[in-house]
Amino acid sequence: MKYFSTNNKDIRYSFKEAVIKGLAPDNGLFFPVSIPKLDDEFFQRLTELSLPEIGYEVAKLFVGDDISDSDLKKITKEVLNFPIPVVPIEDGVNTLELFHGPTCAFKDVGARFMSRCLSAFAKQDQEEVTILVATSGDTGSAVANGFLGVEGVKVIILYPAGKVSKIQEQQLTTMGQNITALEVDGTFDDCQALVKTAFGDADLNAELSLTSANSINIARLLPQSFYYFYAWAQLQPTDKKVVFSVPSGNYGNLTGGLLAKQMGLPIDSFIASANINKVVPDYLSSGKYEPKASVQTISNAMDVGAPSNFARMMELYQEKHFDIIKDVKGAWFSDKETQEAIADVYSRNKYILDPHGAVGYLGLKRYLNTEDEVGVFLETAHPAKFKDTVEKVLNIEIRVPDYLQECLGKEKKSILISKDFSEFKSFLLLK
Repeated sequence: MKYFSTNNKDIRYSFKEAVIKGLAPDNGLFFPVSIPKLDDEFFQRLTELSLPEIGYEVAKLFVGDDISDSDLKKITKEVLNFPIPVVPIEDGVNTLELFHGPTCAFKDVGARFMSRCLSAFAKQDQEEVTILVATSGDTGSAVANGFLGVEGVKVIILYPAGKVSKIQEQQLTTMGQNITALEVDGTFDDCQALVKTAFGDADLNAELSLTSANSINIARLLPQSFYYFYAWAQLQPTDKKVVFSVPSGNYGNLTGGLLAKQMGLPIDSFIASANINKVVPDYLSSGKYEPKASVQTISNAMDVGAPSNFARMMELYQEKHFDIIKDVKGAWFSDKETQEAIADVYSRNKYILDPHGAVGYLGLKRYLNTEDEVGVFLETAHPAKFKDTVEKVLNIEIRVPDYLQECLGKEKKSILISKDFSEFKSFLLLK
């Protein structure tokens, strides 16, 4: 499998090159030259396959010869070693719980897969890699956990000061070892802009081997397709159409689902469920894409005003608005509606939603026709990661998993920087 840049389709890169570079030299995102189709035999076996087996079958089509079959099987077995269950909530409505990994967030899947791919490549090349990652909440901790103590890899996490939850910040800033946390005086979009600018800076690239662990990295994106296959298999047998509602910020999670559909998974449609940072729902409604400055909400991991993976969504549909709206509907909700959904679902079903899952639930309820459809919304993080918000709504105490509780007792260590690129560049060159 070869990859091109979304800004230049004429140049070809291997999977290894795409993963190590993270972002193409022209600041485009890497994208496969073609989307492979899984054969009928795979889908006939799908309900019998484990999640690691599914991950291997899908990944090998994109990895090619850059990682051996035996190593790839080992990687998917190590990465996908926690449950990802489909849990019924109410009639026709289910959730896919993606928070049972080591950092209690869906990004454990992509971050752990990428970490092991990069570790394999670092061993091949014997060269130190510096990973830059911007986070609006969960990405940083998942990446840090995945790379903690990995030889030959340094991780630098940028997060917006005062715009992540307390537990999220503790996860980002208490790891130590090869992990450094930079607290940026700005928004997530400012953090993401610093990372993208760094990749285009000739001085930095001459001194450092830089790569990204955001969903702009193809090794973060691809494994986010794995659990759509697994979720679909858990819903079988059903004669109803399957609909997924995806809480969306940088749109990597939705793009992973769209990849699965184009590979042959019989998903009928998707709902791009957003908070008031709704540039993609607005695009789906109007056909015009207009990035805006992000606005802070209680579903902070979705506070993105210029989602990177929109470029990949456009590539999947050849920028044809008419085609994408056949598969994807848009919805957005306020903090008030999000809080009301958390309260409503708990009062009726005794299920505790996190703010992001609540947005996904609302999107599903807006469009789902339970007569001929069965719906799944993604629960992307454990509600304890948003303990203050959820407890305020429900007036109950949320149990904090042991891993998160341990983080709360550690000393925060971060470096405060401005959103000025020259300061960030100086830090990297002196690091």
